[in-house]
Amino acid sequence: MEQLKAVILAAGKGTRMKSDLPKVVHTIEGKCLVDYAIEAAIGAGAEDICLVVGYKYEVVRETILHQEVNFVLQEEQLGTGHAVRCAKDFLGDEGQTMILFGDTPLITAETLKRLREYHTENKNTVTVLSAMVEDPTGYGRIIRDADGNFVKSVEHKDASEEERASHEINSGMYIFDTRELKEALEKIQPNNAQGEYYLPDTLTIIKDKGLKVDAFALSDPEDIMGVKISGRGHPQTKSGKIDGMERFIPVTVDKRYRNGEIHVFDRRTRKSGETV
Repeated sequence: MEQLKAVILAAGKGTRMKSDLPKVVHTIEGKCLVDYAIEAAIGAGAEDICLVVGYKYEVVRETILHQEVNFVLQEEQLGTGHAVRCAKDFLGDEGQTMILFGDTPLITAETLKRLREYHTENKNTVTVLSAMVEDPTGYGRIIRDADGNFVKSVEHKDASEEERASHEINSGMYIFDTRELKEALEKIQPNNAQGEYYLPDTLTIIKDKGLKVDAFALSDPEDIMGVKISGRGHPQTKSGKIDGMERFIPVTVDKRYRNGEIHVFDRRTRKSGETV
């Protein structure tokens, strides 16, 4: 199998988490969020990993467990496409590149292996990791034609009402043939509601060249859910992992969340106080 590199986007702030720390160094079971993503990438076969860092990047470098990774600074946060473009010198010109987020601690090596196998077996140039969800509000949508073939990925704010009816969401995680990724990154433009360089725009660029773009849809979206903020302003995860990462429970972060440790509340037992 071709050489695999991974780029993990880790430049975000922890502002909405009521914290001064970079988002990806908040911890679950004493381990930084981004370390889970790094370990999943390693387990999927990534031979080289690069973190795209930004806000308080020195804290990320000093805090994470995996000091063997590469770092690239994104000085201005101008979108996911811009973030990956910052790592273009790391990418090289051969093999495959996986794009991940640093705040998705539930992503597993097994899921990423399946994504890579699907990509390789179907001879895709790029494959999006997608999932079917009940409420896709706020997520980018995967649009397919009547035969189920991939057409495009569109951000929620830029989607038409018809496109927003799709319940298949773009996780923001991908595997690309590296050479085509690098070429497409140079062509994306900030022609969207946010005025940012969107990585999903590379899919259209690649597809318009007659190359194969596809989405690998998960029936269970748990793996791709990142840490986000609840309606009451508290950080939350879709699920937590307990005791060797084998058991999943629905959790939301308790008000006593502080000092960068995510403190969870088990809705099944109504007990709080356990950190995961």
